[in-house]
This record gives sequence, C-alpha cells and structure tokens, in this order.
Amino acid sequence: MASTHAIFRQRRAGVLLHPTSLPAAATDGALGADGVRFLDFLAESGFSIWQMLPVHSTDQSGSPYQGTSLHAGEPRLISWQRLVDKGWLPGVPGSGAHQPTVDVTDIFRTARRGFQQRAPATEQAAYQAFVREQSAWLDDYVLYSVIKSLHGNSPWWQWSQPLRDREAAALGRLRVEQDESLEVCRFEQYVFFSQWQDLLKAAHARGVLLLGDMPILVAHDSVDVWAHPEYFKLDAAGQPVVVAGVPPDYFSATGQRWGNPLYEWRRFADTGYHWWIERLRAQLQLFDMVRIDHFRGFVGLWEIDARSPTAEHGHWQPVPGRELFNVLRAEFGDLPLIAEDLGIISPEVEALRDDFDLPGMKVLLFAFDSDERNPYLPHNHIRNSVVYTGTHDNNTVLGWYYSLTDARQKRVHEYLQYPTEPMPWPLINTALQSVCRTAILPMQDLLGLDGSHRMNIPGTSTGNWLWRFSWEWLSSDLPHKLRHLNKLYGRL
Repeated sequence: MASTHAIFRQRRAGVLLHPTSLPAAATDGALGADGVRFLDFLAESGFSIWQMLPVHSTDQSGSPYQGTSLHAGEPRLISWQRLVDKGWLPGVPGSGAHQPTVDVTDIFRTARRGFQQRAPATEQAAYQAFVREQSAWLDDYVLYSVIKSLHGNSPWWQWSQPLRDREAAALGRLRVEQDESLEVCRFEQYVFFSQWQDLLKAAHARGVLLLGDMPILVAHDSVDVWAHPEYFKLDAAGQPVVVAGVPPDYFSATGQRWGNPLYEWRRFADTGYHWWIERLRAQLQLFDMVRIDHFRGFVGLWEIDARSPTAEHGHWQPVPGRELFNVLRAEFGDLPLIAEDLGIISPEVEALRDDFDLPGMKVLLFAFDSDERNPYLPHNHIRNSVVYTGTHDNNTVLGWYYSLTDARQKRVHEYLQYPTEPMPWPLINTALQSVCRTAILPMQDLLGLDGSHRMNIPGTSTGNWLWRFSWEWLSSDLPHKLRHLNKLYGRL
C-alpha cells in the first residue's frame, strides 16, 4: 500500500526560481558561484527547498517545457568560470554565450582540448565512466545534436531520409566523419552533470533539497521521438497523427492545441514501462523530489486530430496511469512526487493522486472568488498538499492584486482579516501559515515585484523565460524576516 514519502511528512518551505533567473545566468551560467550564493540565501532565510522548472536541454525558444531531450542537461546552465578555474578555458566567454540562440559548440571544443591537456587522470577516468554509464541516452543525444546542426537546426523530420530514418549505414558514416563533434557534445554533457552534482552536494550541505519538474509530454522535435518513434502515434513520415492539448474552457473558446505527439501506451506496457522507469530514475538522480506537470494526463489526455487547427473537436483518450504508477512504486518505493493537479480535475484524477499518496497543489491566487468551498482557500487546505502563492504561469502576487476589481480586493482583505502590511506579505504569511506541509513562494513575490516580472504568460510565444533578478534587490533584512516567519509557522 502506498504511503506519503518521508520527504513530505514534515513542514517545509521553499522558493521557486528557475536557474536561468539567477543574476549571473547570462554571463557565467547558474551552476557556478551564483547558484551557491542562492543556496546560502535559502539556508539563511530558513528555506529547505529550491524548486526549479525542467533543466533538460531546450530548443531556441528557451522554454523549459520544449525540451530537445528528456535526459540531457541544459548547456546554458554550465558555469564558464568553473572551466576557467580548472584551466580548461582561457577566459569567460562574452555575455551573449548563454542565450538559447547562440551556438556554444566552439566554446566546448576549446574546453575539451583544455580538459584533454590538463585534467588529472582521475577526472579523465570519470569522464570515460560517465560516457559508458549514460550511453543508453547519451549516444542518441549526441547524434541528434550533431545531425541537427549539420541540417541548419532543422527539425529531425526534415533531415535527409537516411538520417531521418536512422539507417545504420548512414549513422555509421556520420560517427566516423563527425567523431570530434560527437565527442565535444559528450563532453558538454559530462560538464553539466559534474557541475550539477556539485550543486546538489552544496544544497544538501546547507540542508536544502532540490525540487524538479517533469512534463508529461515530449516535444515532437526531440531526440526522444527521433530515437524511439515506436512509442508515439506518428505516420510514416514521422508526423503526429494526433496531438495533445486541452479542451475549450472559460479562458479559451477553442481550447489549447499544444501540438505534442501522443504516446502509444500499449508499447510502454509491453516493455514493462521501462522507458518511464528510466525517465524517472534520471530525474531522481538530479532532484530530491519532482513535480509532475499536467498530472491529470495520467488518467486521460485530450487527443486532437493533427489536421485540426484548434482543440475544439478532440476527445479524452484514457491513459493507464494506475498501472504505470504501480510499476514506478514497485521500482522506487514511496514516490517523492508532487501532482500538478490544477485545471480540469475529475474524481478519477483525485483518486489516482490520493491512492498513491501524492501531494497536490493549492494556489492562493486561485482562491478568492465568491465560493467558500473553493479548494484553494486556506480553510479548505489539507496537510498532504503544497501551497503556492502562485506558479511560473501566474502573475506575481502584486500584479494579481493590482488587477483585481475593488469588490475582489475587498473580499481578499476581508478573508485575510484586513492586514496592515502591504501586498505581497499578507499572502506570503498565509501560505506559510497553511496546514499544507510544504509551502513554495516564487522569488518574485519575496522581492515584492509587479506583473512586469512574470516568468511566463501562457498563450504567448515571445518575451517569456527571460526574467532575472538582481542581488541588489534583496534588502539586508529580508533573510532575517523570512527566517522569523519560517520559524513562527514551524517550517524550520
């Protein structure tokens, strides 16, 4: 029988901040000194969780939810300074080198030469061990990355037919002709995972746990679809027959057509869900716990004919989520997973979440309508949940508050018993007071920032995922104030 993972049995608080939002992310990457400095801030403030968005490699949009690989790490997070300190790079590259549109292959080629010339034998051996141990995904990833570059960054279904279809002879020739480029790509991933493990150790040394994010779906233009088309509903040309989305609702009369290919679940079942086991195993090597995005998709996914321009005429396609989670529990024991259970939630979704004792989410920005039964209102919270002021897809508390009508603001004031402190502190206090054992606060709210500092605006394609804060925005008394609140509400 499932039980709540030990990690969720005590009161904790954390901060939501994607590593690309660290001040030095544009110049040095997040896996260097700035990442450790943020861990120091968390520990000093009494927080024990750092929540991030997905950290896998992304496409040129920079969206963490458009990963080119489920396993490969995002090269933009790598710290150049740490490579300089090791003597592998002569200096830190220009500030633009961490932008998603910039090809950093030449930088890693230089670093690899420095590694070959100066790295001690123990590190050379560690690199070879990494290549062997991660070959199940790494070999396909480096092939995909190099071929994509050779084809002008075109999606895999537009490549030359022999490479698109993974013909053995064509791949064999490419391995010979592009040997150095393939090795540079392997080295890039070795650097990412080495630096990540250092960050994880630094977090644990400070009593901080890392919380990751695992999307349920896969981008069409990804190594995972190219390498394993048998797991997806594709036609002979590699195009999706059906795509994922969500049906029409109050916010969109035509629904949302995401465009991700949908799974052939029977193929997963035939292999004992090995693909999913390895996917979760990879996440648990990076993180102490993982948020499962679009959890309701493990009961059913909204399936749309790929020829349809909108999501209006789709249908719910059942998904064997219970069978999958039984397999995952048998492999890993109690699951350190958080179910993102926002949106259209049916009794079947709630049953799947509760039967595996997974905490769901309570978002305070959704709480203050006119219904006292609203599940996001604090008096309806339950212990095995994670309370947020808002998420990466929401406005900031301040931006949200300013957007409310006078009547809605009055309801907020009345519910919060007419707080004397200005927003966002009344909602921060409310989140930390909640009976939910875990509380997560976006960094923007801790800094009291308005809606111009949002991380993402769903339904828009530009201007997202770019937000960064400045260390100068942190007042000297902020860690003391936050630590006092975390102690006051039993979250230390």
